[in-house]
Amino acid sequence: MPSELVARKVTGQLDDLCRRFIAASTLVFAATRRPDGVLDVTPRGDPGGFVHVLDDHTLAFPDRPGNFLMDTFENVIRDGQIGLIFVIPGHRDTLRVSGEARLVRDARLGAQLAVNGKPSQYVILIRVKRVLCHCPKAFIRGQVWSPDDWPDTSDVPTLAEMAKAHTGLATPLSEIEDRIAEDERDNLY
Repeated sequence: MPSELVARKVTGQLDDLCRRFIAASTLVFAATRRPDGVLDVTPRGDPGGFVHVLDDHTLAFPDRPGNFLMDTFENVIRDGQIGLIFVIPGHRDTLRVSGEARLVRDARLGAQLAVNGKPSQYVILIRVKRVLCHCPKAFIRGQVWSPDDWPDTSDVPTLAEMAKAHTGLATPLSEIEDRIAEDERDNLY
C-alpha cells in the first residue's frame, strides 16, 4: 500500500513547480494508443521548455520532422489519450502528465514554439487531467546519469543495421547510414 505522501502527490493541474520542471525538460516520452489498441511510446526532444504550459490545465506540444509515419498524430486523432514523462538530463526525478490530446494547426502558436526560426507546423494541445512527480529509482537502477557505469554498446545494433535487417531491402548498409546521417544533419527542424 502506498504511503500517504505517495498516495496524495497526484494533482490535476500544472502549478508553479510543474511549470518550472517542464521549462527545464529537454526530453519527453509520449505514450498514445494505436487504432488496434496497442500502445505506442515515442521520445521527443528539443531545447528546455519546448513543451509550453499555456495555463494550469493545458500544454502545447510542438511537432518536429521525424520518420513521417505520423503514428502519434493518428493515435491522437483516433483516441486522444496521451501520457507524458518529462526528463531533464542529469536530474533524477521525472514529471508524469496525462490527459486528452488533440491535433491543431495554429500559425501563431506554431511560431511561439519555433526553434532555429522554424515554427512547428502542427501542435498537440493537451488538456491535463493527472500530474505527479516520479521517484528516481529507475534512473538510479539503470545508472542513466552515471557515464562511468554505462554498458559497453560496441555490439549494440545501429538504427541503420536494424532498418536494413527489418526491411529486407537490398540497399547497402553504407547508403542507409549516409541517409540517416544526412537526415540528422538537415532535418532536425
